[in-house]
Order: sequence, then structure tokens, then C-alpha cells
Amino acid sequence: MESLNGLILVDKPTGPTSHDIVDRVRRALSIRAVGHAGTLDPFASGLLILGVGKGTKALTALVGLDKAYEATAILGATTDTFDREGVIVPSSVTAIPTLEQVEAALPAFRGTIQQKAPLYSAIKLKGKKLYELARAGTATEELRPVREVTIHELSLISYEWPILRLHMRVSSGTYIRSLVDDLGRALGVGAYTDGLRRTMIGGYSVEDAINGDAITSAEIARQLIN
Repeated sequence: MESLNGLILVDKPTGPTSHDIVDRVRRALSIRAVGHAGTLDPFASGLLILGVGKGTKALTALVGLDKAYEATAILGATTDTFDREGVIVPSSVTAIPTLEQVEAALPAFRGTIQQKAPLYSAIKLKGKKLYELARAGTATEELRPVREVTIHELSLISYEWPILRLHMRVSSGTYIRSLVDDLGRALGVGAYTDGLRRTMIGGYSVEDAINGDAITSAEIARQLIN
């Protein structure tokens, strides 16, 4: 298998980390030269692009490509991590947002915006990752870095209180968890990301990916993109 070089599209299931998927490919091929582009959180699923052999050199350019997601948000509560892995705190909801109110809130998040990264993120601050400071109880709202991101597409898939499903295509570096949290604030009810699925990276689609729970050397060799 040492002669294999190229890219692999993997549909990561919920549960394992992105590095867990890398390890599965390494074991299947019995080689160490495997890396990935665009980390997915353990609770998220969807497209993960891996490089094998000389294909690892192409991964850096892939990280900067636009990405598409489908997100499930729960309205009426917040968490410290902005996702279901955190401590859930119910909001005091006096009025449930209507479908029209939800749709009316979306345009403010389309286009180029200034976005704050979550406190529970891997961004480094003075040599330490932000999530390390958050876990130590020393991170504050003021420490959240602000970055410019572009939301190319943001549309409603479905809404039935308290579940909101969204489709979005965003620039590299966009935090979907922050987007959902900000939307919840705009609606006045709070929100956190309950599910996240990445469907595209640039022109690569999850529809062409192999199942991350059934990685074999034969399947990798068959699907390898040179």
C-alpha cells in the first residue's frame, strides 16, 4: 500500500474525532503518511478529506476552500460550548418566534460579517488554546477573537419549535456554532447547535465519500483521487 498517493473523501460518522478517522485509514493501509483537512468536531458528521502518501501535500490548499453544512439548532436554550456537548441552560422564553420572524432574522447573517469565535475553540491566545482557558475558568467573553467571515448562503430547511434546520455555505474559518448562537440571540430565545453535517468542501461532495465506519484498503484504493 506504500504506492498509494492521493486524496480520499470520507463520510465521518458522529462520535469519532477527525484524528480517529485518520487512524482508521492508517491501520487499513498500514502506513503513517495520512492526514486530514478541515477538522470536524466529534458530534458532527459529514465530509472529511484525507491525504494519503504524497497526497498529504495537497491538504493545505483544501483547508481554505468554502464549505457547506446542514445544521440542526435547538431554540430556547444555550450552552457554554454553543453545542449539545456543553451545559444546557434553558432560556426564559416569553414568546415563541414565528416562521416569519426566523426567516426575517437570516438576512443579517448573510454576506461578509464579523464573527466571534466560541470560547471553546482551538484558537491560541498567548500560547494556550482558548478551550483550555475556558475549561480552567479563566476565559471571558472579551477574549473571544473576532474574525471576518463570509456567509455565501444561509437558508431555512425546516422549523418546528424548538427545532430549526439550516443550510449554509460559508468561507473557511466560519464557526457554525457561533452563527447558531448569534441567531438565537437575535431571536431573543437563545440557541445551540444540536447536529452538524458537512456536505461539501469546495467542489468535493459527501455524496462521493466512503463510509467512515467501513474503511477498508480495497475501498480506499477504489475511491482514491490522484
